[in-house]
Amino acid sequence: MHHQLEKHYVNRIGWLRAAVLGANDGLLSTTSIVIGVAAAEPDRHTIILAALAGMIAGAMSMAAGEYVSVSSQADTEKADLEREQKELE
Repeated sequence: MHHQLEKHYVNRIGWLRAAVLGANDGLLSTTSIVIGVAAAEPDRHTIILAALAGMIAGAMSMAAGEYVSVSSQADTEKADLEREQKELE
């Protein structure tokens, strides 16, 4: 019996979900900042500066959150491997 190589994409869907949710969050946050600033101060330069500040702050926040998430997952996996190694010994 001949089996074809099966392709499963469930392992790769995590980054796509994170990217879509991150982009959506970034767009909504930045848009909310721009709307709030535009309502208070209709000067174009002020609105652009607020949008840039919001985008930079959002990017830094997302990067820090992702770093902490990946680091904690790596620490957990390392601890599991060490525990498994001790049990094998």
